[in-house]
Amino acid sequence: MIIDKLYENVEKKSCLCVGLDVSPEYIPESIKAKYNTLAEAIFQFNKRIIDATFDIVSCYKVQIAYYEALGIEGLFTYMKTLKYIKSLGGIVIGDIKRGDISSTAKMYAKAHFEGDFECDFITLNPYMGFDSIEPYLEYVKNKNKGLFILLRTSNPGAKDVQYIESKDNKKVFFHVGDEIHKISKDYKGECNYSSIGAVVGCTYMEEAQNIRNSYKDMFFLIPGYGAQGGKAKDVALYLNNGNGGVVNSSRAILLAYKNYENGELRFDECSRFEVLKMKGEIESAIKL
Repeated sequence: MIIDKLYENVEKKSCLCVGLDVSPEYIPESIKAKYNTLAEAIFQFNKRIIDATFDIVSCYKVQIAYYEALGIEGLFTYMKTLKYIKSLGGIVIGDIKRGDISSTAKMYAKAHFEGDFECDFITLNPYMGFDSIEPYLEYVKNKNKGLFILLRTSNPGAKDVQYIESKDNKKVFFHVGDEIHKISKDYKGECNYSSIGAVVGCTYMEEAQNIRNSYKDMFFLIPGYGAQGGKAKDVALYLNNGNGGVVNSSRAILLAYKNYENGELRFDECSRFEVLKMKGEIESAIKL
């Protein structure tokens, strides 16, 4: 199952996930000048960062909105980026956060688990109800695909809905977590984690241990590290002995070159250095 491959990557490499959420202003001017189109410059930027980090990271998360915003050429770049990661034998998470009625969800599932935009995992938003998740399950069962479903997110506005308490004094996100956990049990791999996991932001440290203890056998996609304020000590609480989740960082890695003199010329090396730095910080926090 795909979750076994991801678990093994974390064991062999690290729990790090590079987020290729690439905005045009992130691209060094020297790279923009080298290629005829912005779309091609973004792909080459992605390719060099992938090549520089592939031996260290467990997977890549590609946020589709950054590519949709550039129109057809942007979606072509999204497709090329996915296919390049797959050509290396890597694991790719399509960060699409879809959530819609069943008939529409079937089309989203087909779009992102088949054809040009095929990914290993995709992110989904369950807050429209769990019938919106059902059309994806056949791909998890029969096509070796996986899901990361939003449980508790890292943005400040998460508290507007996810933190509302029910009559039993239980926050909404725990009700969502219980449902994800219930569904996930039918899709477990040999590693004892399921190919249906949850997105859990690492920016609210106070609930970390409670969430991890409540869902011990659930695999987490953990955003919020770096630019969003998450620290290594926060991340360590969401992991199980260094596994059981992947930690995403985007801007801190993509823009690492801005921290170094002449970094623009070797932006990929700067990204690699940032990944190694993150890896060391998280591993030290896990040991503590």
